[in-house]
Amino acid sequence: MYTVDELNDRLIDLSFSEDIGDGDHTTLCCIPEEAEGASKLLIKEEGILAGMRVARQVFNCFDPTLKVEQFIEDGAHVKPGDVAMVARGKVRSLLQTERLMLNIMQRMSGIATMTNRYVKRLEGTNTRVLDTRKTTPGMRMLEKEAVKIGGGVNHRIGLFDMILLKDNHVDFCGGISAALDRCAAYQKEKGLNLKVEIECRSFDEIKEVMAHGGADRIMLDNFSVEDTRKAVELIDHKFETESSGGITFDTLRDYAETGVDFISVGALTHSVKGLDMSFKATE
Repeated sequence: MYTVDELNDRLIDLSFSEDIGDGDHTTLCCIPEEAEGASKLLIKEEGILAGMRVARQVFNCFDPTLKVEQFIEDGAHVKPGDVAMVARGKVRSLLQTERLMLNIMQRMSGIATMTNRYVKRLEGTNTRVLDTRKTTPGMRMLEKEAVKIGGGVNHRIGLFDMILLKDNHVDFCGGISAALDRCAAYQKEKGLNLKVEIECRSFDEIKEVMAHGGADRIMLDNFSVEDTRKAVELIDHKFETESSGGITFDTLRDYAETGVDFISVGALTHSVKGLDMSFKATE
């Protein structure tokens, strides 16, 4: 198992290999090796800043001699004209790290900004917004970090840190009770104590879970707002509840007002627009 920083280092190494290849010939042909300078991260769009910690990791992985002066923290509201940081050192290093740093920060800030919109939409309710596994391959840790910076909650990181029995698992197992029985037997055999969530598609399935036990959370898949309200009343806090499937920003509040504990939104990571910013020479 890799740590978050180790996974980020692997992503950064791969990204530099992908971008630079056998050399940044544009920079190498026109910038002397000894040239020193500074570049500023200029915000060009209103939103929530995210990725400053990772930006430092990008700079450090490529050239540990680069110095960063940071003016704005992750999670802060930013507006056009704000300068988030200034990096100083070898001009060649500033130019070769520019695109990767911007790609990461623009994506993370876009996710944090969208997540914050959803979180604000839920203000006054007890419902929390969750991300999903619908992430960019290789960037999951960064994208889930951005969700947290924006005020959202990580659902699960991957297939290893929680058991989520979805419709296909249930159908392949032969039903709700069979899936929960196999889950309990597996956890006992492996000495695991993972949280268990199970997806339900009908009130009959909800009742079967409630009668059987062995789950911590019930996912209400593609339920209407009215059916969600009825399901939440039926479950009556005996299990955590999560709404999923087809929920948009416009319908988010309606679902939250049913009393559901969580709403999962894949759009936080799979349909986001990067926040506009640039890395420009300064001084």
